[in-house]
Order: sequence, then structure tokens, then C-alpha cells
Amino acid sequence: MLREIALSTTGFMPENEGDALFTAAIEAGANCPGLPFVEIGSYCGRSTVWFGEAARLCNTVLHAVDHHGGSEENQPGWEWHDTSLVDKTTGCLNTLPHFEHTMQRAQLSQVVKTVVGDSPVVAAAWTEPIAMLFIDGGHGREVARNDYLSWTPHVCIGGTLAIHDVFSDPALGGQAPYEEIYLPAKNSGKFIDVSSTGSLHILRRVK
Repeated sequence: MLREIALSTTGFMPENEGDALFTAAIEAGANCPGLPFVEIGSYCGRSTVWFGEAARLCNTVLHAVDHHGGSEENQPGWEWHDTSLVDKTTGCLNTLPHFEHTMQRAQLSQVVKTVVGDSPVVAAAWTEPIAMLFIDGGHGREVARNDYLSWTPHVCIGGTLAIHDVFSDPALGGQAPYEEIYLPAKNSGKFIDVSSTGSLHILRRVK
């Protein structure tokens, strides 16, 4: 039922990657019991269904951080612009109503805490260690770099970092998640590879 809801929700998470995200989150909840999960970039909630259900099963909460105005590639004139997500009153993209509807359909509204705001601003006020951080925000280089710098210090030792849309080959996709998040995490010596499924890479913090 939840997989059907996820797959019927507007978004970009393939089924096998959603399943891998769920599995990694269950493991993260077991490794770091009681600590919250954080998702950067929720869009309409497709991946949040998998992540949120794992949070529910782990008896924790998922903080879903998104300004809900769409990333650069979602704006008019870009490849991933979806006119059905445009607020007819303002003329601007607004995914928040769609996200909230998805959480209601999945019965995850009590588990998923909606945080509307810019990722680095929210991170600046964040004080709690994180069991699992999933970065799936904007794919501009500065945006990706800021997500990495702002949020990865909050991942606890033994905690999990998941990164979506990691492509080492420029022919397959944009390079920002790979060059501004994945490589810095690896080169820091603080994170090690755990698994990869499609463009979803899972790492664990070791120091």
C-alpha cells in the first residue's frame, strides 16, 4: 500500500532506490536508536513515504526540510518544470500542498515533521545529532555544497548519510551531488561507503 502511494506521487525516486533508502533507514534506526532522521529536499513526498515509514518502524521522527519552491531545474524553462505544481494564485511553484497530501495519504503526518525553510538556515539552528541524513535537495553546485557543509556535521558517529542523484559520469547526470557532497564526504575520512543502488549512495560516519 505505501509503495503504491510512493510510486503514484510526483517525484524522481525509482522503486529500487526507494527500497534501498528504506533498508538503510531501518539499519540507521537500529544503529542509533532514538535519534531523528532528516531529509533535505522532499518535493511532493515520494521518497519521504519510504523514509517516513522507516522512521515510524524505528519509533523516531523524520524532519522533512524543503522551501517547497522547487529547485533550479524545476523552474519554468527548465527540463523538470511541472505546471501542475504551480500555485494559480501566485504563479509560483508550490509543492507544499502536494507534500502534505502525500503524508496524509500515507498516514505519516504524525511521524514526518514538515520543516519549511532554506536548508542552511534550518541547519544553523539545528542542535540534535542525526541518525540518518538524506540529501536530495537542489542540484546547483553552491546549493549542494551548502547542504553538505551545513548538515553532515550533525550526523552522529555510526550514523548514516544517504545521497541521491550521484553520477560520476557527466553523461548520466549532473555532477553537483557527486563532486560537492559524495567526494567531500569520502575525502573527509569521516564517512565510508556502505552501498549504492542506482544513483543512491549510502555512507556511514565512522569518526
